Amino acid sequence: MIDLLPIHNSPEANISYQHIGRTDITRFEKMHVEVFSESGLASIAVAREIANLIRYKASKGEACVLGLATGSSPIKVYEELVRLHQEEELSFQNVVTFNLDEYYPMAQNNAQSYWSFMHEHLFDDVDIPPENINIPDGTLPLEEVYPACMAYEEKISQYGGLDFQLLGIGRTGHIGFNEPGSSNQSLTRLITLDHLTRVDAASDFRGIDKVPKRAITMGINTIKKAHRIILLAWGYKKAKVVKKTVEGKVSSAIPATFLQEQPNTTILLDEEASAELTRFKTPWLVGPCEWTEPLKRKAIVWLSHNVGKPILKLTERNYNENGMSDLLAIEGSAYALNIKMHNTLQHTITGWPGGKPHVDDSYRPERAEPAKKRVILFSPHPDDDVISMGGTFLRLVDQGHEVHVAYQTSGNIAVADHDALRFAEFTHNLNQLNKVSTQEIEEIVTELQREEDSELDSLKVRSIKGLIRRGEAIAGARYCGLPDNQIHFLNMPFYETGRSKKNPLGPEDIQLVETLIKEVKPHQIYAAGDLADPHGTHKVCLDAIFRAIDHLKDQSFMKDCWLWLYRGAWHEWPIHEIEMAVPLSPQEVEKKRQAIFFHQSQKDGVMFQGEDSREFWQRAEDRNQATATLYNQLGLTEYEAMEAFVRHHF
Repeated sequence: MIDLLPIHNSPEANISYQHIGRTDITRFEKMHVEVFSESGLASIAVAREIANLIRYKASKGEACVLGLATGSSPIKVYEELVRLHQEEELSFQNVVTFNLDEYYPMAQNNAQSYWSFMHEHLFDDVDIPPENINIPDGTLPLEEVYPACMAYEEKISQYGGLDFQLLGIGRTGHIGFNEPGSSNQSLTRLITLDHLTRVDAASDFRGIDKVPKRAITMGINTIKKAHRIILLAWGYKKAKVVKKTVEGKVSSAIPATFLQEQPNTTILLDEEASAELTRFKTPWLVGPCEWTEPLKRKAIVWLSHNVGKPILKLTERNYNENGMSDLLAIEGSAYALNIKMHNTLQHTITGWPGGKPHVDDSYRPERAEPAKKRVILFSPHPDDDVISMGGTFLRLVDQGHEVHVAYQTSGNIAVADHDALRFAEFTHNLNQLNKVSTQEIEEIVTELQREEDSELDSLKVRSIKGLIRRGEAIAGARYCGLPDNQIHFLNMPFYETGRSKKNPLGPEDIQLVETLIKEVKPHQIYAAGDLADPHGTHKVCLDAIFRAIDHLKDQSFMKDCWLWLYRGAWHEWPIHEIEMAVPLSPQEVEKKRQAIFFHQSQKDGVMFQGEDSREFWQRAEDRNQATATLYNQLGLTEYEAMEAFVRHHF
């Protein structure tokens, strides 16, 4: 095994039990795992290891044989390799690549093909000889697939196997496209994709119906023979399968567990992907902990749910039997711990998200003064405001705060052709009725009447789709009580590609956010901290806000500005992390639902549904009611529903 750049835990990981020996904290783990504070740092480390390997092999006059992956996980690795080539003279002349997989059937020039992906993200920007690039051919007739797969295996063998294999992991536990049930001895072959895998790919194909049902994939046995294997996993959506992979039994039900048998394998995670590992989720079950206040809160909430008791009913035996005897020894008694934690959680609940004026705010999540605050509610898509925090939105307006809502992107890609066609035909008929020229709108109608969805809408079609979402957003915000001059459409340029894949965040995007903040001078900013939307827009929008705030942090008005993060239709903050919980009455839940209903294009089979088949208003209500239920199970007041927020300190 060649490991020229050992990868270590990021110093920024902020693990509260770093004093525990590595053998102790990883004793549940059957693989070598390294955790970084964020995926970018891990990606740079991987790219540098690959670069060192390329240079080492070149110094010996040998080919460097790389097994490469696609998907979102390795993108930043490829970005860093391109940078190393362009800025530090890393040459790929001696590199031979074998990609893990390709959809079948799939034309190379299709935007969703892995051939296109690799050329876009790596091959077109480095000096690799084209003849050294090997990707399974998704264009072959079915009868030629098996011989081509065997030839792929033979070619890898002729090069002496893979020097380095880069992997991602799917939520089914697949590596490559080796879905559950794959054999440990499998070779390159044609397989059928799991439904969950196709759901995860749906956003790239503009709907699950367009995702191929089959793929050609390198086999598990082929992957295992690589001299060095690194598996990447980012984000909370991968946390559960990471735990099964790292801590579970070797099983074909989770194909990635076969890597437990390979001592040359390292799994790299960001903090979200590591969240379910025992040493992070319940470190008190692993060994002694440094009992910080956040860890106490996490542990006691976990204990209450684990034993099925409200916090005030937890006993010393409950603590002792669940790995918390040292916490009990520090605090002195279960009674003292229970009262303290019950009060801490009680103080997160407020019906005054903008602060209750002219009262003692010592134990409230928000400041009492100023009594009337200026607020910016940033909404990545034109409906996140009402879906994610519609009840709080309504409450802030009702309580007299100056609320501005800023829709960061047009959301045009999420409008189906048939919805756009309905509006285009209406406009066409209206123009005819009023004897106005219809030529331009006729062109749009013709484009929208196409039999199959295009990979790329024209600018005119994107414009009409954007206007549909703009109109819905205005109607929803007006319903919540906003005047039109407090409704802002930023139309951030990074989003306007016409495809699921967006451009990187640019200076113009950040400037749009920064300008609005300078104009409003808010006391509160609400932003989407839900990074699980299927096409990554939330994260880019949040990064833009962070960057803008960083530019403005020395401005005097920013000294009195707080940033609250909400989560969207995909998941909620864990109870122990919530710093402000806004209870909703049944009437407010109904009013929030009506605000969501204004977004008609996002009802009844939306384009980017994810794996949850419910409509967004149903997801939001169920999530808000579940949060209220969890608070009640801890022994706190029972409410109809709750919206939750975490404060970000900048």
